[in-house]
Amino acid sequence: MGQDELLDRPIWHAFTTRQAALAERAEGALRLRGEYGIFASAAGTAPDSLAALAALVPAEGELAVIQAEDHPPIPGVVMTPQPGICQMVAGELRPLPPPDFEVVDLDDGDAPEMLELATLTRPGPFFSRTHQLGDFVGIKEGGRLIAMAGERMRLPGLTEVSAVCTHPDHRGKGYAAALMGIVADRILARGETPFLHVYGHNTGAIALYEHLGYRTRRQMRMWLLSRA
Repeated sequence: MGQDELLDRPIWHAFTTRQAALAERAEGALRLRGEYGIFASAAGTAPDSLAALAALVPAEGELAVIQAEDHPPIPGVVMTPQPGICQMVAGELRPLPPPDFEVVDLDDGDAPEMLELATLTRPGPFFSRTHQLGDFVGIKEGGRLIAMAGERMRLPGLTEVSAVCTHPDHRGKGYAAALMGIVADRILARGETPFLHVYGHNTGAIALYEHLGYRTRRQMRMWLLSRA
C-alpha cells in the first residue's frame, strides 16, 4: 500500500496496524479507546460498515472522523462538519541548531501537567492517556511544564507529529520549532516519515511548518459524530 493511500485514511490505517491494540473494534469499524482520544473510522462505505461505526458512537460525547474524501451519511448519527484540515508531510527538513534550553523526555509521571497544558492551549483532542500514543518531549521552567510535542497516529512507515503547544506566557522563544525538530529527528532515525495535521485557518502554524520543511500533501475533511 502506497503512502498516499495510507494518509488518505490515517485513522483506519493507524488503528488497524501499529496501534491496533488501542482500538475498540466492531465488524467493519473501529474507534480509539476513550482515554486515548475520539478518533473513529469505518472500513468503507458499505451499509454494514456504516452501521458498525454508528454503533460505536457513544450515547454521550462525540467521535471524530478525518479522511481525504467526503463521507456518506451514517444512519442514526449526526455528522457535524469541522473546519478544513491541512495534512503536511516532511520533505527535506530544515536543520536546526542545538537548543540552548533543556529538553526532557516526558512520561506517565508528567501526565497531569501534559493534560493541563493541552487543555489550556488546545492543540487538539487530548485525554488522560493520549500521551501514551507515542513519545513526548517537553520543556520545564521552575519544575513546571511549559511546552511539549509528541507523536500520535502511527501508520506503516509514517508517524504523526502532534500536541505541539507552548504556554501563552512562554511563546516566541522557539520552543515549538525546537521540540518539533527533536520529535521529527527521532521519527526519521527509525526510518519513518513525519507528518502532521493542522487546521487550514491556522496560517501562523502552517507558515512555521513550511519553514521547518513540511509540505502540504492535501486538504482533509473532518466530522464530529454524535447520536441523533
